[in-house]
Amino acid sequence: MSFLSFQNIKVSGVAASVPKPVKEIRDLPFFAPGEAEKVINLTHIERSRIAPKTMCCSDLCYTAADKLLDSLKWNRDEIDVLIFVSLSRDYLTPATSAILQDRLGLSTECYAIDVPLACSGYVYGLSVISSLMSCGLMKKGLLLVGETTSKLQSPEDKTIWPLHGDAGSATVLEYEKDAAPICFHFGTDGSRWDAIINPDGGSRHPFSEKSLVMEEIEPGIVRNRLQSILDGMNVFGFSIIEPPKSIKKLCEHFNIDLNKIDYLLLHQANKYMDDKIGKKLKVPEEKIPFCLMQYGNTSSTSIPMSIVTAIGKGIEEKRVETIMCGFGSGLSWGSAYVALDHIVCPELVELDWNE
Repeated sequence: MSFLSFQNIKVSGVAASVPKPVKEIRDLPFFAPGEAEKVINLTHIERSRIAPKTMCCSDLCYTAADKLLDSLKWNRDEIDVLIFVSLSRDYLTPATSAILQDRLGLSTECYAIDVPLACSGYVYGLSVISSLMSCGLMKKGLLLVGETTSKLQSPEDKTIWPLHGDAGSATVLEYEKDAAPICFHFGTDGSRWDAIINPDGGSRHPFSEKSLVMEEIEPGIVRNRLQSILDGMNVFGFSIIEPPKSIKKLCEHFNIDLNKIDYLLLHQANKYMDDKIGKKLKVPEEKIPFCLMQYGNTSSTSIPMSIVTAIGKGIEEKRVETIMCGFGSGLSWGSAYVALDHIVCPELVELDWNE
C-alpha cells in the first residue's frame, strides 16, 4: 500500500499566476445555440485563461515563484531543491527545472528535476519534495507546478477545449522541527492509460507528417494526433470512485478525522464531479473551495489555484488543516493531509505578454 508520511516539513507559502488573455466559453465558435449554456451548467466553467503563442508554462511558474520568494524575502542561494511538475516542458531536453534554476537565480548546487505528471501532479510533487527534505540536509525547497494545456489540445474539439485553462504555481517548503506531519496515499491504474492521451510525439509513436493531419471525428470534434484525446465517461467514472476511496484510506490509515478538516482541496475538472465526491465523503459544500468558474480545469495547478484565489487571504493569519486530492491522467491519483500554518499567499498574478 502506498502510504507515506514525512515529519518536520512545513509549507510556508503558495502563489499562482495566469495569462492575462481570457477564453470565454460562450464565445467558442463550435457550439450550437444553447450548447454552451449546457456545458456551463454542468461544469460551472464560464471562462479560463489562455497563454499566448510564445508564453510557456515555465513563464507562469517563474512569475509565481518570483513573486512568492520576494514576498518571503528569502535568500535565493539558500534554496536547496527545485521540482518542476508539468507535461508542458520548454524542451524535450534540457529539463525545464534546470532552466528555472538559472532564471530564478538559485544556487548552482540546487537539486533540480522535472516530474512529468498532469492532474495528480501537485500531490505527487509534494511527496517528492517532502521526501527529499525530510532528513534535514535540504532546508528550503521550491515546488513549481503548472500546465499550458492550450498547447496540447485542439481548439476545434468541443469535448475538451472548453474545459481547460492555463496556469502556473509555486509552493515553498521549509525543514522545521515539530512541524505537523504531511501524510499521503497514492494509487495508479495503468490499465486505463489511454483514457487521456496525446497519441503522437513520443517514442512509441514519433512525430510524422501524418501527426499534423486534422481529422474530423464528428461535428465539433476536429483534432490531430499530437493533440489530446479525452475519454470523458471513463474518466468521470474513475473520478467519482477512486478519489473518495483514497481520501477515506488516508484518513483511516493516519487516524485523521475528516469532519475536523477545514478544507477539502480537490482537483477541479468540473464542479458536478467534485460535488459527487463531496457528497460521498459527507463534506459540507462550504469546505470545498472552487476556482474553476473563472479559470477552468488548470490540471495539476488546480489545488494551489484554489488556495490562492479562494481561501488565500483568509488563511494567512491562522492555521488550517486540509486534505488535498489530485486525480487524472495515468490514470493516477493521490491524497494528502497538509496543515497550512500562517502561510504567505500573495494575490494571483496576471501575466501580461507581448508576442
